[in-house]
Order: sequence, then structure tokens, then C-alpha cells
Amino acid sequence: MERTQDGLAYEIAGSGPAVLLLHTGLMDRHSWDPQWEALARDFTTIRYDLRAFGDSEDPAQTLNEHADAIAVLDAAGAERAALVGVSYGGRVAIDVALAFSERVSALVAVSTLPGGWENDAGLTASLEEVERAHEADGFDAANELEMRIWVDGPHRSPDEVDSELRAQVAAVNRQLLERQASMEPDVESLQPPASARLAEIAAPTLVVTGALDQPSVLAGSRALAEAVGADEAQIAGAAHLPHLERPDEFLAAIVPFLERSA
Repeated sequence: MERTQDGLAYEIAGSGPAVLLLHTGLMDRHSWDPQWEALARDFTTIRYDLRAFGDSEDPAQTLNEHADAIAVLDAAGAERAALVGVSYGGRVAIDVALAFSERVSALVAVSTLPGGWENDAGLTASLEEVERAHEADGFDAANELEMRIWVDGPHRSPDEVDSELRAQVAAVNRQLLERQASMEPDVESLQPPASARLAEIAAPTLVVTGALDQPSVLAGSRALAEAVGADEAQIAGAAHLPHLERPDEFLAAIVPFLERSA
């Protein structure tokens, strides 16, 4: 059942140690559907729509994503939780682990670039191409390029990716692009950014990557793992969204870690 806290839509299922799921910037909390029931069998599992996603409200004048995550934990009655975040959600999870270390029992960072990470030239050029496509040809063109960057990855053509999954991600992301296009909130980012403070992360950490992801993401994930002394797992046959492309393999990678760390 959906609940709300400070304009943030969230859900709770199951019992046991708390696990908070933070979604990718391409989708909303329902991107965790493949893992939702399985995790709820052993954990108090919480998922929410980050602000400006899904059923959560848009930011007003300011946006503090790590404070929002804590607000959801408070509403759910969770003093501490293991955080599992993918990409954008992983970046937020890292910031929470640094800003509110006493609230984080464990961290799973999936396909994640920590805040302040400098992308390589190839990914920077691809993201700039998305901006140009939006300005010249609109949201549909920008959305398709984002699918090629993140869902297909640098090693596959669109016809080599599951067509239903690709269409599912594209449909949600297309709506998000239009919804968020005119938003310019004052973002209260972690300072100094996480990329300069990774060694401060105290929680047990697991870094998960898709073997077919962007080189910049793989490098950033590797830097996180080395700085923290994290466990690592790589999912074969997946790009930026291993929890959607290979849900069973993803669960097999994270559940043992959560069982001993959450």
C-alpha cells in the first residue's frame, strides 16, 4: 500500500532487518518489482519515488535527496537500514552513507558513479549529444539516445537487447524527461562531494556492476570499491540496469551480502 511522507510516495513490505531501495534515474520505484517480493520474504523492504519521480511531488525551491531518504526511513520506523541504490539512486545512497552514517547498516551501490565523479570523454560526449538531440528534435530523440547509452550500453545494438524491457524503460524515461525539463531547484549537494570522501564510508559495502556498462561507470564503481575495500559482483550479459536485465543473478549477488550485513 502506498504511503506518503513530506510529498514522497513510499511502500513497505515484509519483516526483518530494514532494506531501503533507491531507483535509477531512468525509472521510478516500480523498477524494483522483480526483487520486491523476494526481498520482503527476509527483510522489511522499503521503496520510494525520489522527488520528481513517480508519485512523489516535484521539488519546490530546494532539493536535498539524502535528507529525503532519511525522511522515508523515519516514516517507515527504521532506525537503520541497508541501502540498495542503482545509478542515480546509488549516488543518493552513497551520500546518505556519508551524511548519516549512523542510519546505514550496509550499502549496495549498483552501476553507481559517486557524486563529483568526472566522466570520461566518451560518456561526456554521449551526454552532450543527448542535449543537442533534445534541442533539435525534442524529447523522443533524446529518450532514444539515453536508451542507447544506458540500456543498450556501448557494446550492443538495440536489437540485441530484450525489446520488452527496452520499451518499458523508454516509456517511463520519456515521461520523466518531459516532467523534469523545466525544473531548476537549488540542489543541496553533499560538500565535499562523495568522490573526494569515499574512504569515509563506514558501512559494509557491496559494489555491483553490469559487465556491458559504460567504461566510465565501471571505472567509478571500481574506484568506490577500492576506496572502501568493498565486496564486488559483476553481472554478465547486462549493461547499466543489471537488476532488470538479470534479476535472478542480481538477487543471488545481493541477498547473501544483505543477510550477513543488514
